[in-house]
Amino acid sequence: MIKKHKTAPDLFSYPQYWAECYGVSPFLPTSREEMDQLGWDSCDVIIVTGDAYVDHPSFGMAVMGRLLERHGYRVGIIDQPDWRSAEDFKRLGEPNLFFGITAGNMDSMINRYTADLKVRNDDAYTPYGAGGKRPDRAVIVYSQRCKEAFNKVPVMIGGIEASLRRIAQYDYWSDEVRRSVLIDSTADILLYGNAERAMVEVTHALANGRKMSELTAIRGTTIIRNTPPGGYTEIDSTRVDWPGKVEKIYSPYEYIPEGKCQDGEEESDVMPIRVIPAPLRRGNKLDPEKTYVRLPSFEKVSKDPVLYAHTSRILHLESNPHNARALIQKHGKKEIWVNPPPIPLETPEMDGVFDLPYARIPHPKYGKARIPAYDMIKTSINIMRGCFGGCTFCSITEHEGRVIQSRSHESILNEIEDIKAKVPGFTGHISDLGGPTSNMYTLNCKDDEIQASCRKLSCVYPVICENLNTDHSPTTELYRKTRAVEGVHTVSIASGLRYDLAVEDPEYVRELVTHHVGGLLKIAPEHSEKETLSKMMKPGMGTYDTFKRMFEKYSKEAGKKQYLIPYFIAAHPGSNDEDMMNLALWLKKNDFKPDQVQTFYPSPMSLATAMYHSNKNPLKPVSYKSEMVHNTKEAAQRVTQKGFLRYHDANNWPALRKTLREMGRDDLIGNGKDKLVPAEEADNRQGRRPVKAKPGQQTGASHSSNRPTRENIEARERAKRKQEAEARKKSASAEANSTPSTVKRKPKPKSKVKRRTAG
Repeated sequence: MIKKHKTAPDLFSYPQYWAECYGVSPFLPTSREEMDQLGWDSCDVIIVTGDAYVDHPSFGMAVMGRLLERHGYRVGIIDQPDWRSAEDFKRLGEPNLFFGITAGNMDSMINRYTADLKVRNDDAYTPYGAGGKRPDRAVIVYSQRCKEAFNKVPVMIGGIEASLRRIAQYDYWSDEVRRSVLIDSTADILLYGNAERAMVEVTHALANGRKMSELTAIRGTTIIRNTPPGGYTEIDSTRVDWPGKVEKIYSPYEYIPEGKCQDGEEESDVMPIRVIPAPLRRGNKLDPEKTYVRLPSFEKVSKDPVLYAHTSRILHLESNPHNARALIQKHGKKEIWVNPPPIPLETPEMDGVFDLPYARIPHPKYGKARIPAYDMIKTSINIMRGCFGGCTFCSITEHEGRVIQSRSHESILNEIEDIKAKVPGFTGHISDLGGPTSNMYTLNCKDDEIQASCRKLSCVYPVICENLNTDHSPTTELYRKTRAVEGVHTVSIASGLRYDLAVEDPEYVRELVTHHVGGLLKIAPEHSEKETLSKMMKPGMGTYDTFKRMFEKYSKEAGKKQYLIPYFIAAHPGSNDEDMMNLALWLKKNDFKPDQVQTFYPSPMSLATAMYHSNKNPLKPVSYKSEMVHNTKEAAQRVTQKGFLRYHDANNWPALRKTLREMGRDDLIGNGKDKLVPAEEADNRQGRRPVKAKPGQQTGASHSSNRPTRENIEARERAKRKQEAEARKKSASAEANSTPSTVKRKPKPKSKVKRRTAG
């Protein structure tokens, strides 16, 4: 059976809504006064967001708002509302079609808490960077408040927070599996991924008089059903170790009257025409358009971590929009129905989304207040979406998918002109040309038919797929074009570099290193040990070494002193203390003293989070007897593993010594190049002579260890007292040796030695 590369109607082919006569708004209104100035009596759609409203294509509310405006709808924004009551959700009145809810560009829990579950004091998406301007689990809270404000208005939820919680998901903050956010939020529909197609289709359907409850088969949406739909084949994947006798398989020829279940129970939908246990399925002969996969229920996965890992594996295997089947998961008496992923945008559609009339600045109501996230991206350009790397700790794939969606050179160059014209104080520096990665632009499968059949979790692990196009020349050409734009003097590349891809195209590496690295280039090996890297789906250090040699070669040719800044993760599933010790030894051998390091953060829906929760490896078929994965969960252990990454920080030495001794590695304690941490007596010497760091490195002691210790202060006081005593002795000796005189002596000058205080 030949697999088809699926397509969809052009994003901009729909007839415009009647309200397009109002034209383009300078900013989408955030108050009734702004609505009055535009001549609006009401909004067709109101978007509620946890971020400050920045009219820029890097902010989700602006993209969706401007896209719907392009289709003729009047869109209002309620930004960072006071969620303590429903009043602030009424500020724009009742929307004609629906409320659209998003927590913002970040998950509200990750935005609020660190990997150590400590509260963050700041929020980059808020004026002045102030924290606490959005609630925990913002999608749930905002949705419920909208229902409270106008209970008859449909509510749509979307964005990263809703997207990664579309089915039952492990929640790091409560250490439990939570229900689909669609259930808890009481919303009517959930849009996942980059949802432009679903947003436009749903909005036009509602505008044409259809009810939200009728929109059951739109790609990229998740809905609640009472029963499965009729006419489908169900693949039952609710078990991992199947017994010899399986449940009853319904006959495809048995007539089931509409509105009846197999047992005669009244239902609103019909049952599937047949149910096939997953172990009996053969090949891919079933039509994915009329097949769905039944996942273990919420009740089962919440109690059985092995079933949770199995469910995670299924979700990821059903992520290719060209062959994915719908998923269904029972939550009590309700069914969560996840339609297949949206069809990726074609280049002209991507151009259309980024060419919308963004003001490219925050809403004027914020005045001169800084919004840190805007400051960071105001002169950056997103050139692509998606990631086929499959890194297990990252949720980009679960949200944006594996198919790369790229813009044209013309659209990107037009955006530079837009930046020059609209961004206040533009100095000629484009801060980034990138996306989820900097060098996957235009890279995709060489063959549409092969791509339509593929279910790989990664195109580059364990090796780069032979069917993947690795030609970076479109990116190299783009870099050259952007540097030639009048008024642009620097184009930086700040997005993460996939160096295992880069080494496949030396000309790209030469171009990058020669013109687009400002002294430091950040890359992410993440670890040095093979077993841990295999749980991350990251390449081995041999690839890093290859890239490092190329980087140094082309830097030297360009006459530049440039440095690689590697990023690493502590406490990732599969990483034990010995792995972290070996990584620390690798860092010391290569003279790296990382400053910014991170501890593994179990974000919703990622494969590594499934490993963390279940101690199983969903990269392979999961069973109760399958491979076990080591996890570091105790807070003290996580701190110690992070301490290995900062082996040079004196604050970490006591814990590292304790761990090394427990491991029987006392040989790594002491002085010398072959030692990892110094012996105890070195603790008192810290802070005397700070070592000058190399570019991109931190000095040997942390900021806190550079402060004067109690011993330092006492030593200084002793030296001061000795100096004063010697001064008095010299004065007394001079007085004794002098001749008597009737001349009145001048008073003895006070000591000029100033008292030094701590700090």
